[in-house]
Amino acid sequence: MEAPSAGRTAVMRWFLRHLQLVPVFLLAVGVVLDLNTSPHFSAEAFYTAAPMTAAALLSLRATILAGLGACAADAALLVHFGFLEDSGGRSELAAVATVSAFAVVVNRLMHYRDVRLQSVREVAQAVQCAVLPEPPPELGTLRVAARYQSAVREAQIGGDLYAVQDTPYGVRCLVGDVRGKGMEAVKAVDVALGVFREAAEEEDTLAGIAARLERGLVREAARRAGLEQAEGFVTGVLAEIPHSGEELRLFNRGHPAPLLLRPDGAVREVEPSEPALPLCLAGLGPGQGVTDTVPFPPGATLLLHTDGLTEAKDRTGAFYDPVAALAGRRFPGPDELLDALLADVGHHTGGRITDDMALLAITRGTG
Repeated sequence: MEAPSAGRTAVMRWFLRHLQLVPVFLLAVGVVLDLNTSPHFSAEAFYTAAPMTAAALLSLRATILAGLGACAADAALLVHFGFLEDSGGRSELAAVATVSAFAVVVNRLMHYRDVRLQSVREVAQAVQCAVLPEPPPELGTLRVAARYQSAVREAQIGGDLYAVQDTPYGVRCLVGDVRGKGMEAVKAVDVALGVFREAAEEEDTLAGIAARLERGLVREAARRAGLEQAEGFVTGVLAEIPHSGEELRLFNRGHPAPLLLRPDGAVREVEPSEPALPLCLAGLGPGQGVTDTVPFPPGATLLLHTDGLTEAKDRTGAFYDPVAALAGRRFPGPDELLDALLADVGHHTGGRITDDMALLAITRGTG
């Protein structure tokens, strides 16, 4: 299965490196066909395809050159066969010239569209940096890394969230997933992160932070309309790593279980000792969540993630299993872990990302 995929990738890379040759190839094919077929056969389609291809793939200069080349090649062949003075020959040349001129217009329109799209990307990047800033790479003896991958290619942020904050109680983290998509989900992300940043400094327990998140998200959900108001919820897991000691605390509200990667390569899924409902749904049941304490020795890594990781599917519909994929592997640090994880998921799915994915990794140093 690997060889065909590698072959397609190599062909695509070669094609992208030689885009400028595509219009030349089309013109050459047109000339060869005209010279080796009946004089009544016309390769006009290739002469018009060359500038239009250049308009879509290349620069303004290349588009103009392709148009001039198409007109010159067509005129030369019409002269060669003595058709330039015929009404049909003149009509053919006029058609090639018209398409070439139109190709220049198309090239400019695509250029302006690309400029606008780049502006949107820059705005989206600025929003991401404001809402989901990169965590500091080091917090005391801890090394931290985060990644966010949106299911929508041009989007930079969606309904997944993460945050890391150094507080008097230790380093506190939040990874969550807002139900839904679009701007309503982004608004909920903004509310959750704002509440967390304040509560992480003030609340002495993870349960207290969760309660503050619950109240803030319930207020935010009340502003929504229809099903979004009734069915909106947020899954989340809070983590606390004290400044001293070799343990960590976890508080899970309906979120995928974090992974603990031990220095010896063993990988453990840290399921909550008591299941709890997601945030905004506490009124539906008694489960408010409990704080679990687990060992976190030097060299160990805590991996928090959203369900975009565990629900990534391959072509057969099989889900990605991070425990099996990471077991027995060792990584120099959290950045290397997340880079390898994203590469694994991309290989597993064939690059087809259907859900947002937030990843947060924290490694306790051995020094």
